[in-house]
Amino acid sequence: MTHELKNIVAAFLVAKRKRLKTAMATVVDLDGSSYRKPGVRMLLQEDGLLTGAVSGGCVEKEILNQAQSVFTSGIAKMMTYDGRYRLGCEGILYILIEPFNPNEEFLKAFGSILDKRIDFNITSYYLKDVGENENMGTLFNLLGAEYSLRESFKKKEGFLVFKEIKKPCFQLVIVGAEHDAVQLGLFASNTGWEVTVVAAASEEKTKADFPGIKQMLSVEPEMFSAEIVDENTAVILMTHSYVRDLKYLLALKDSLPIYLGILGPSKRREKLLNELIERTPEVNEELLNRVYGPSGINIGAETAQEIAVSILAEILSVVRNQKPILLKDKLGGIHS
Repeated sequence: MTHELKNIVAAFLVAKRKRLKTAMATVVDLDGSSYRKPGVRMLLQEDGLLTGAVSGGCVEKEILNQAQSVFTSGIAKMMTYDGRYRLGCEGILYILIEPFNPNEEFLKAFGSILDKRIDFNITSYYLKDVGENENMGTLFNLLGAEYSLRESFKKKEGFLVFKEIKKPCFQLVIVGAEHDAVQLGLFASNTGWEVTVVAAASEEKTKADFPGIKQMLSVEPEMFSAEIVDENTAVILMTHSYVRDLKYLLALKDSLPIYLGILGPSKRREKLLNELIERTPEVNEELLNRVYGPSGINIGAETAQEIAVSILAEILSVVRNQKPILLKDKLGGIHS
């Protein structure tokens, strides 16, 4: 996921200042099934510090051991991990470990990609043969230009290719600044989402009141711009004021978030939507179809923290197009 790459690059910058060598491990192929799928990555530092994970925690120590030769030689290598007897999964992971030392041009372009919230491509060239091969490696296509992770890497023919399109970091816009908004923002940021809190200036809240969020917008509904909302954004209205929720909803009328949540009972949702339609008959019907209220999944949530879990679970189910059920009732594999 893009937020994992964002964390990897941030950790690399810290390691670079300490003059520590780093390597990136990427699951590029899979025989059978596994907890994580091809495309998951982690950063390894020569001092043993890890950023990210490629499994539930079983594989990482072995990857760090395998990475020692990469730190020493600067040559990429392929390793495998058979999880059929150790992970409880019926699969073999193929993990590409390569030096991670991107140049300043890459870092600038990657930062621009994150800020502009646009897609980008990553392509890894590899062989399933275990061992070192200086011709294995990864290229990032950012803003129309290709960037390698080390100067010596040049792509060659005859290698297997793992290519993926990365979307922007998932974004959650929380409209409201009460205690439950604080908890939702904290839980969402711990999930890796970029969180923006929107609240009226009169509420006198600052970014410091919301641990983990990316930004705080102190803006009245009439001045709120929905330009920050894209197809990779979820929005939830939780001002605890019907009038304010309605005003922010009117400001969102021309946007199309993947999810629009509203706190409160169904009658409150219907009243809000009816008034929205009455005031703006031309409102996009697709926006109305993306409204979820009462927001959240029925898990018996009572506290602000439990409500946050309920809301995040519903958003994930919508984004992943999944119907929430108990896993014990699911037919087939857990991750299928």
